[in-house]
Amino acid sequence: MPADARGDDVYQPQDDDGSIPPNDELDLENTLDERDLDDQMEEGYSPPERPLGVTKFGTTGAEERRGESLDQRLAQEVDDVEPPAGDGIGDLPEGEGEPQEGSTVEPRAGRLSGADDATGRENDVFAEDVGIDGGAASAEEAAVHVTDEADIPQGRDA
Repeated sequence: MPADARGDDVYQPQDDDGSIPPNDELDLENTLDERDLDDQMEEGYSPPERPLGVTKFGTTGAEERRGESLDQRLAQEVDDVEPPAGDGIGDLPEGEGEPQEGSTVEPRAGRLSGADDATGRENDVFAEDVGIDGGAASAEEAAVHVTDEADIPQGRDA
């Protein structure tokens, strides 16, 4: 480009000598036809194009002036569905996915606090139960299971 170039001459694209290969690939953010190309953005939702109230009463001027009768209003109501009576035990066929009678719940571990080390060193491995707090347990505390010492396998192979 000459040094005395002005106006439109300055903003003209450079001549392509073929040394740079063309990049015909679109950026992932600019493609609309391929799904799951980019996990950064979710695919949008397009609601179905169907009119919801066209077949209902009151869409014409005459129906609107006349008004809806009580029987027509009652016919549009949907009955409330109540859950079946029972305690949930023995209600499902073959007992799939329901609580068992007499089943015991594992005792819950309470809040965990770092165990005091007699040597005064910092301890990141052992903790002791300091009781259940009124709030919910943290994820780490909920993952802790209380186990009797008799249930712990002995030896290196365990």
